[in-house]
Amino acid sequence: MLLQSRIVFRQLLKKRTFSSLPTSIKFIITPEIQAAIQNKGPVVALESTIISHGMPYPQNVETAKAVEDIIRQQGAIPATIAILDGKVHIGLTDENLEQLGKVGYKAQKASRRDLSVVLAQKKVGATTVASTMILARMAGIPVFVTGGIGGVHRGAEQSFDISADLTELGRTPVAVVCAGVKSILDIPKTLEVLETQGVTVTTVGQDNKFPAFYTPDSGYKSPFFVNSTLDAAKLILANHELELGSGMVFACPIPSESAADAKSIQSAIDTAISEARSNNVRGKDETPFLLKRIAELTKGGSLTANIALVKNNAKIGGQIAVQLAHLKQQQK
Repeated sequence: MLLQSRIVFRQLLKKRTFSSLPTSIKFIITPEIQAAIQNKGPVVALESTIISHGMPYPQNVETAKAVEDIIRQQGAIPATIAILDGKVHIGLTDENLEQLGKVGYKAQKASRRDLSVVLAQKKVGATTVASTMILARMAGIPVFVTGGIGGVHRGAEQSFDISADLTELGRTPVAVVCAGVKSILDIPKTLEVLETQGVTVTTVGQDNKFPAFYTPDSGYKSPFFVNSTLDAAKLILANHELELGSGMVFACPIPSESAADAKSIQSAIDTAISEARSNNVRGKDETPFLLKRIAELTKGGSLTANIALVKNNAKIGGQIAVQLAHLKQQQK
């Protein structure tokens, strides 16, 4: 009787495994990625706004290719997501990356609210954290690497400018590996909203210091921390088995040797935010404006740190995806 109960329990767990949804049937998925998803292999989703809006050309394309290479070196398969000619693409060719990199700001920055419009009007759409999570979930990809998540903007008590990334994390079960919240934002308020949304926030490191994108310590704490990618993968698996339906944030501090100087970065951020307010730059245009202006004010220092942190996230995210795939194989 006990043996039969264990068999039934294992069968129930199998039903709870993370898998693709029927809506992904119309997606253009590369054969390599499709095979890996079907075999429960390690795949890592990547956003495309970082290519179109996060960095100038050609650094954006060079970084995108380098990030994909790093993920492959960990034993996982990269899956950059974008919308091209009215189709969702899961995995981009070198030609696609070049196209998106050169289009740059002319691409539609597409979050949840924009997806149907971009698809219907057959525009070029660069996916944000929120929309990448949505499309990765539909395709059956549980791990997603990015630079930093969006959050509560400074002055949100008047503007109510809060990124859709936070609500998406509360309702889409994809693990986001990042360098914390972009430091142009209000970090403590962002952590409070993540708590309200029921999002598990975990630092990957030796303590629970929450990183500040360009620098390894924001002065605030994550509720949890893990010091290995295997432990991170175990948290993701438990999330799937419980069917919580919410995402997870794995915050990876930028390596100290690559971090920007905290004082110079803060000075640049303050100046950029002041200029944004003076020029009435708000909404979805604010983050690209601030990142570009900070790069100018730091004479490329912030861009160098940005590239370094994305590569570090890719290494850790690739390892987490591999460990998660191993754990799932053990359940068979």
